[in-house]
Amino acid sequence: MFARSATRAPAKVNLSLRVLGRRADGYHELDSLVAFAGVGDELSLAPGEAGELQISGPFSAGLSTGADNLVLKAERVFREEIAGLRSGRFHLVKRLPVASGIGGGSADAAAALRLLARINGLPLSHPALLAAAGRIGADVPVCLEPRARVMRGIGERLGPVLRLPQLFALLVNPGEAVETAPVFRALGLQAGQGHASGVQAFSAEEPLPETAAALVAALALTGNDLEAPARAVAPVIGEVLSALSALPGCRLARMSGSGATCFALFDDCRASVAAARRLSRQQPGWWMKPTVLR
Repeated sequence: MFARSATRAPAKVNLSLRVLGRRADGYHELDSLVAFAGVGDELSLAPGEAGELQISGPFSAGLSTGADNLVLKAERVFREEIAGLRSGRFHLVKRLPVASGIGGGSADAAAALRLLARINGLPLSHPALLAAAGRIGADVPVCLEPRARVMRGIGERLGPVLRLPQLFALLVNPGEAVETAPVFRALGLQAGQGHASGVQAFSAEEPLPETAAALVAALALTGNDLEAPARAVAPVIGEVLSALSALPGCRLARMSGSGATCFALFDDCRASVAAARRLSRQQPGWWMKPTVLR
């Protein structure tokens, strides 16, 4: 028997995202500086029947509690890697929008792996844990230890944890789910085709700029190569970016992942909170959270 254990599943934010090309096997090669927000889902694991999942929270409606849920997929895949794995009953509090470009499902799967590793006395560096993460989904490995780092390949090549200067952000989602596959189709790369995406992104080996202002200036030289195809799939993303860019104190506005969540960076907490209040009056139906990225 083990005691109930809980962990957070923070939102993943792609500060920059380059698409380097499409491999012969159809997967896209990426280069992304990833950070994590102070807002996220919560997952707990308690003694009970393995394979059982309960979901609550503001974005729980319509989510499956069956085997296709990534939390239970994580348990199933990890069990295939570790014979005799102890497990129990999961409870997910879903606070992040679904299909929103901030890795909610992947973060939940990674949280499940962390909890299972904890109750089984396994370190996060255990090869079976890393193997399971890679089998579940491209974003799961980077979510295992939610700290800033460079992610490459299809998500399997991770740089060391980077020290991120404190970034005050506002996350905004317009309430339109955007699936990843249509965005990559709209990008239009054929198998084996490269993609010229401009300025080289951040090095996985070198430290980031030490100040937030310097990092924002460096980020301004990069971009998100999925933004244009995502806007073709969901034009509302353009509205979100325009609204964020017009907010007082906004230093940078960008889409995360494949959308539709976008973020704006500000100089301090007061500015991001004031921006959230202002935008919520203009767009009361949008989900928005001022937060700190790390």
